[in-house]
Amino acid sequence: MDRDQVAVAAALITELSRGPLTPDALAGARVFLAERVPAAALDAAAERALLDAVDPLWTRGWTARDLVEVVRRRIGAGAAARAADLVAADAARRPATWSTTGVDTTPREDLLLADWRARPGVDALDAVLRLVGTMLALPPLPEVPAEEPDVSGIDPKVLARVRGLLAKAESTTFAEEAEALSAKAQELMARHALAAAAVTGVAEAFPTAGVRRLWLDPPYTTAKSSLVHQVATANRCRAVSLDALDLVTVVGHPTDLDTVELLTTSLLVQAGRAMTGAGSGARTRSFRHAFLLSYATRIGERLREAGEAAEAAARAESGDALLPVLAARGEVVERTVAELFPRLTTKRFTVGNAAGWRAGREAADAASLRVGREALHE
Repeated sequence: MDRDQVAVAAALITELSRGPLTPDALAGARVFLAERVPAAALDAAAERALLDAVDPLWTRGWTARDLVEVVRRRIGAGAAARAADLVAADAARRPATWSTTGVDTTPREDLLLADWRARPGVDALDAVLRLVGTMLALPPLPEVPAEEPDVSGIDPKVLARVRGLLAKAESTTFAEEAEALSAKAQELMARHALAAAAVTGVAEAFPTAGVRRLWLDPPYTTAKSSLVHQVATANRCRAVSLDALDLVTVVGHPTDLDTVELLTTSLLVQAGRAMTGAGSGARTRSFRHAFLLSYATRIGERLREAGEAAEAAARAESGDALLPVLAARGEVVERTVAELFPRLTTKRFTVGNAAGWRAGREAADAASLRVGREALHE
């Protein structure tokens, strides 16, 4: 096979991927390539175009999981599976370049286009063009440092109890009960994390902040990000939102990050169910946006109350030895945020639907709340 011919064909595929990929554009691209690229070179050219497009991402802050998640949201679940195939192909040629944690990297024997063409329901050339176009348009991300292992870990018994509480919260139809169960889970996780910090505090004079990326499913991702911010704040973490990608980056101690991820996942399920049951008025976009912001605000207050109670109990047991540990961790978290996001701005949410705000308060057993809670945004 002529390498120059493959290179030229790969460049053509890349250029065709840059424009809006409407049905007409895809049909035109198919005809264009059929007229100019020999069939024997097309598979190799498609492979090269895909690998050339993915190659810069790993030096621009992207991980394998991030690529799969953004493709899932921008193109669809089927395309996310193709992105995982691409990750596997790239990992095979450069196994030590980047982490593939959370992504199936089982090696494929065939070239990607040939493999996809053999699968039912997959338009192979369409998949190539859409994937290349999506990857070319991705912005750089702050590089996430490798997360240090948390030697304290989460006690499996504690984790089982927390998951049990959250499962009950997700299944109940009573908002007050769900909120109380979630707050209990928060208090239990907080007590466990603080107890571990008190034990390891002396050895952990210079703690390392971990970084976790949480991808949010549309719609209403801006409002949903508010819930992530509230949960992060209640657990001694900082969260930074990148609305253009439906992405929230959370910075904190590994055990606290585990708590944030666990609680956020459950609370988003609960919020969606509560919003669906809020009545006929819940169908409008402004209602749901206000509902989620109100719900997040009240949940944040309750979680902070539970966390403060846990911290007070821990200090009563360990004395003032806990304070310097928490202060040191807080300093590292703030320094890490400043290093990763040197140009942060603060965004204030606004609410234009009073009924949605009231319904969100009621769903979370709300007290008096202030509209317009702040959240950090890049």
